[in-house]
Amino acid sequence: MKKSIGAKTLACPAPAWVIGTYDRNGKPNAMTAAWAGICCSTPPCVSVSLRKATYSYACILENEAFTVNIPSEDHVRETDYFGIASGRDENKFEATGLTPVKSGLVSAPYIEEFPLVLECKLLHSFEIGLHTMFVGEILDIKAEESVLDEKELPEIGKVRPLVYGTGDRTYYGVGKSLGKAFSIGKNR
Repeated sequence: MKKSIGAKTLACPAPAWVIGTYDRNGKPNAMTAAWAGICCSTPPCVSVSLRKATYSYACILENEAFTVNIPSEDHVRETDYFGIASGRDENKFEATGLTPVKSGLVSAPYIEEFPLVLECKLLHSFEIGLHTMFVGEILDIKAEESVLDEKELPEIGKVRPLVYGTGDRTYYGVGKSLGKAFSIGKNR
């Protein structure tokens, strides 16, 4: 029997993505965001929802660009830090020792040490309530060769991305493969 627990942000898991931006002075910044995901296939787009109070909010609007940096389990501490500290007060890259790399396609940095990066230009922004949803068109994906499979696609077991448990506010790794999509359901 299911119990009603009310309207809450408890869809799980959520991604633990790090959004890269430049501020108006060209300082690289990054923040962790869980309210995010793929939102369109043609053109390929992602959405990320931020509060106006975040430093990254104005950076995205000013530069009309952002990167989505997908950390591996190896960078869980840095990922959490990017969500705790504010770019208004400190240089998060200096504090973590991670390397900002200038994108050649958009006015936003990406994180060299993270295995997967999406370079996005801002297409739309929608005020929803407390958050504004930014829709970015993916112009390119950069992946460490070590996480690619034989078809040159990222393999989740090699990327080892973080996911965020919205209820218990905890980071998790991804578990074992359960079967191929668009195939396993044929054998009922």
